Amino acid sequence: MRKTDYAFWTFLLMAGLAGATTLLNVTQTYSATSSQNSELYKQLDLFGDVLERVRSDYVEKPDDTALIEAAINGMLASLDPHSSYMSPKNFRDMQVQTRGEFGGLGIEVTMENGVIKVVSPIDDTPAAKAGLMANDLITHLDNEAISGLTLEQAVEKMRGPVNTPIMLTIVRKGKDEPFDVKVVRDVIRINAVKSHAEGDIGYVKVTTFNEQTHANLVKAVESLDKQIGPNIKGYIIDLRNNPGGLLDQAIAVSDDFLEQGAIVLTKGRNNEETQRANARPGDISDGKKIVVLINGGSASASEIVAGALQDHKRATIIGTRSFGKGSVQTIIPLGANGAIRLTTARYYTPSNRSIQAKGIEPDINVEEAVPDDMKDKIAAEKPRGEASLRGHLKNPDGTDQTKDDDLAEPSGSPSYVAKDADKDTQLQYAINFLHGTAKGPETSSATPSTPAATPAPKSGSDNKAPVPSDDDKKVTPN
Repeated sequence: MRKTDYAFWTFLLMAGLAGATTLLNVTQTYSATSSQNSELYKQLDLFGDVLERVRSDYVEKPDDTALIEAAINGMLASLDPHSSYMSPKNFRDMQVQTRGEFGGLGIEVTMENGVIKVVSPIDDTPAAKAGLMANDLITHLDNEAISGLTLEQAVEKMRGPVNTPIMLTIVRKGKDEPFDVKVVRDVIRINAVKSHAEGDIGYVKVTTFNEQTHANLVKAVESLDKQIGPNIKGYIIDLRNNPGGLLDQAIAVSDDFLEQGAIVLTKGRNNEETQRANARPGDISDGKKIVVLINGGSASASEIVAGALQDHKRATIIGTRSFGKGSVQTIIPLGANGAIRLTTARYYTPSNRSIQAKGIEPDINVEEAVPDDMKDKIAAEKPRGEASLRGHLKNPDGTDQTKDDDLAEPSGSPSYVAKDADKDTQLQYAINFLHGTAKGPETSSATPSTPAATPAPKSGSDNKAPVPSDDDKKVTPN
């Protein structure tokens, strides 16, 4: 046999073996995938069988849409406490909440004895201009009684397209008879930032992280700087009972007080999904001292801000341990069918520590003083944190607050805050701290380590479900 013929047949043999090996590998891969799909289809068949049995045999005719929504919600809820399905209506409500603006009247309301009670009208809104006052009771909307409606249903009726009118029937203390007030809806912007001067200290309360938070914070600091002048001692950023919100806003707020370095790291299932947000030059406080107040109601985006400023030693964290929600939820729209809120990553502070089911430990632990008439109630209510939520994600370093599945220690702490600033123990301590006259526990700052991650753009969303509150009444803006 000639060498050329030998080489030719050797080539064919090798090619044949390679082809057979490839075919075998593809076949095995297909077989494995096919087997997995087959098992999934069997489970879907089971679901279909149960659905049909419920539709045909349940004692009352069920709502098919409600059944499917409940099934989807059950699947997502089995993952962790923060993944869920949002119906089209709930998705729209969430968008209103994160945008921070909507068509409405401009009043904060709560439900009391079956009627709507005005907590306060928002300045320069249709409600304020129409003369509505705190403690007014709303009994009818467009001559229809509110009795029987939930707070959410009543609020939905009061909201609506801009420039459309609504008639409110008002009962007011000191007036013998109810009277009607016509209010024309307008664009209402939820100011997530409230501020005032505490002598020579700027106090800034951040209630949520919506699309307006960063811009409102910058305006608040600029206003306080002008109001107080060059002798300003520093700023108190109050994040107590702030349930979180948008991740990009938490990054922007942290960046407002940092000149450089990492702000937050987010890590998904795969290493290539790791992202890092970095601070850019510019400190809106011109390097003034910062105190951040946190408690058991400070969660998610609030913890990102507190953790970033703590790790960089840019602020002193005062209060009690935060809620401990260290996961990021991505909102995935489903067209006309609403959206799902899915946990897609964990976040880490600049020193690469996860606060999931642990929370942020303050530099100075200061418990809020509880009035005597509320001590029994507060003592009876076990503080609720991430670690107390059934099915919560475990801390990746294995040091969350859960010691036993049946005896979960909450990562959070009490969330009571005194309404009167003079009786607000944590606030008064912060004021004294900035004045250099505070007495009590010493500061124990965290020592940051160097985070190792690849720089990434400042992006993402963290639409967190509200942290359970200790408040008796729910206050809703509309």
